[in-house]
Amino acid sequence: MVAACVSRCGMQAKKVVRAMAEERPSVKGGMASAAQAASVQELSASAFQKYLSGMDYPASKQDLISHARKNNAPDAVIQVIEMFQDKSFQSAADVSQEFGRVK
Repeated sequence: MVAACVSRCGMQAKKVVRAMAEERPSVKGGMASAAQAASVQELSASAFQKYLSGMDYPASKQDLISHARKNNAPDAVIQVIEMFQDKSFQSAADVSQEFGRVK
């Protein structure tokens, strides 16, 4: 009888843990993470890059801002781009490097 309860209770515990994991907010790096970032310091590089997906390069700083706004980027993303140097970015890798410089 005890073994049956332990077995059954263990299965229920696994279901609870699984359900909790599915209900958690978006994991680090998703668009929700960027939207939840209260400041530039909390913004991750991967969350930042998601708002620039589909960007055509080369691109200016102003092009990056316009594209991010079209993708409904939160203020933290726009603030980071505004700190970028005024130059032509040749690729997403260039943008990532500049993101690291200003962070």
